[in-house]
Formats: sequence, C-alpha cells, structure tokens
Amino acid sequence: MLIFGGIAGGIVAIGLVIILIVGLSSDGDAFRSKASAPSDVRPPLAQMCPAPTTIPSEEPSAPAQQLPPETGERTVDQEAGISYKKYGAPWVAWNTVWRGGTLEIPYRVGQHFVTEQYSGGSYHASILSAAVPAADNDAVSLNLDCVGRQVTADVRAEYYPQPNTLEPLRDGMTTLGGRPAYLSEFRLHFDSPGLNAKDERSAVAVIDVGKTTAAVLYISIPGTHKQFDYVINDVLKSVRPL
Repeated sequence: MLIFGGIAGGIVAIGLVIILIVGLSSDGDAFRSKASAPSDVRPPLAQMCPAPTTIPSEEPSAPAQQLPPETGERTVDQEAGISYKKYGAPWVAWNTVWRGGTLEIPYRVGQHFVTEQYSGGSYHASILSAAVPAADNDAVSLNLDCVGRQVTADVRAEYYPQPNTLEPLRDGMTTLGGRPAYLSEFRLHFDSPGLNAKDERSAVAVIDVGKTTAAVLYISIPGTHKQFDYVINDVLKSVRPL
C-alpha cells in the first residue's frame, strides 16, 4: 500500500507541474480563449464604402469616349493619376499640404491664391487634387457614390466655418475625362467674425482612375470673388487621366 501510495503521489505531483507549466506559458491563463481576429486595417474609405457587389456584364464595353486634345498649361498630379487646366495670375502653385478631417486626405498638388486675411488666418480660392485609398488590396472597383459623399462631408466639416448651411447645385454620378466619377457642386453659407466672405461655391469630384486609389479634385471659390466661379466648370471639363 505504501508503494502504491507513493506512485499515486508522484503522478499527482507530475500533473501539478504540467498544469503550472501550461499556466505560465499562457500568460497566467491556461484556459484563455482563442486570439481575437486582427482589427480592420483597410483604408478608412474602404471600410466606409465596400466595393460594389454587382457582377460586371460580359457584354462588350462601349468604346472609349473621344476627348478633345489637351491644350495650354496643365497641372499634373502623378500620384492622383490626373491632369487639369493650369491658370495664370492671380493663381499660383500650391506649395504646402492640407491634411485634415476624418479621412486626412493629403492635398499636395494644385493652385490657389489668398482672397483675404482675417483673424483666423488666410482665406483661399483653391484648385487642389489628391489620391485617396478607396479600395481593398488589388480591387479596382470603387463605390464612387459612397466615397464621394464621404469626401464631400469631410471637406465641409474641415475647411469651412461652422456652422454652415449647404445649398446643393449638382450631386451624382457623371463622367470626367472619360472616366466614371462622382461630382458634388454646392454653395456653402456661413458667418465667421472678421471674415468678409459669407459664402463659397465649391465642387468635389472623386474619379475612378483604374487603381486602388481614387483621384480627388477639390475646387473652392469664395463669394467675394465670384468672377472666378467659371473656373469650377472649366477645370472639371479639362480633367484627363494620365
């Protein structure tokens, strides 16, 4: 009996050692659940706007739209994948980066000029472009309508006095430079102390350039300089994919 008791005690001791080893190797939790799935690391727009789920038609696609040849000076944004009309004075080259809002779109390329100085700093008329990640991995099918609305909301919240009211002028799908695009054109009304401008006409275009990034073109003309309102349509008509 003493022999069998000793063997049983040894077995119990070995079992306790094994449990202790497992516990230590499990950071103190021998019965922890499986590791949680990794967090969603897709770009913000890819998370907000999943790619369309419709299956493309097998019918032959329509021939590419014939566009008039490019003329005059051009602003070329290699990263965004588009070019568009370039203007002379008072417009000058954009030489900084605007990055803000939920989406943090980096506007690095374009033109602008300062329309007034006030207590809040400089106020600008602008023609700016950027590339924004909007699809998953190798997918090139973008939900342009959703992406466009997200970008427009981001622009309105980030670059204008708050609160403001929106007067829609155009909103929906179109074609720019022969490529599918979402276009939102609107006039914002606001009242900021010390700022002469009380409204601004703006346009946001999101263009499918056949990549996992969409091209964004943002144009803004303060109400104090309405003589430049024509630039919005002029620039949009001049867009060409690279």
